[in-house]
Amino acid sequence: MSDTANDAASGTTPKLAFVYSALLLRLWLAVRAIQTGVEKFSGTAKVDGQAVQVDGVANTEGLTTVATSKAYALANYHGVPEALMKKFQEEPLMLKFALPLYDKLLGPALLILGLTILLGVAYRTSLFLLGLLYISLTWGLILINQSDGVAWLGTHMLLIVGALVLAEHNRLAIMKKW
Repeated sequence: MSDTANDAASGTTPKLAFVYSALLLRLWLAVRAIQTGVEKFSGTAKVDGQAVQVDGVANTEGLTTVATSKAYALANYHGVPEALMKKFQEEPLMLKFALPLYDKLLGPALLILGLTILLGVAYRTSLFLLGLLYISLTWGLILINQSDGVAWLGTHMLLIVGALVLAEHNRLAIMKKW
């Protein structure tokens, strides 16, 4: 009898399913953290346009199109979006010393944790630290009454817990014990 048949007969899930599940969660959480960190460096850049065409001919009035496009640069970095920064500054329960730290460190923290999860470096510890980061973000969103963001972070926490439960099935990990 094959392993798959034995697993089906005994009611257990094949080990390969756990390995694939662990890998999918690992990839999803890593991509989410990395891309969220990268987005902290996004902004808009003006793109000088061409002369406006009237009836297929460039206008003689000097009118040109101006467009904006998304651009990534160190100069665009904002760990805390400007719209939320003002709300956080007005919140009396917000730790005033923590806000500038978050503004500086949130993007790099997400990038580092995303990369360590992707590469499997101290996988369990990296997941735990990402969970702590999401808990702190949840606290901030609760303070400014952003219930949708709280719900999204709650979903992320469930995914992290699932990844921690499946960590023993994680393959290609560096410092597997941690």
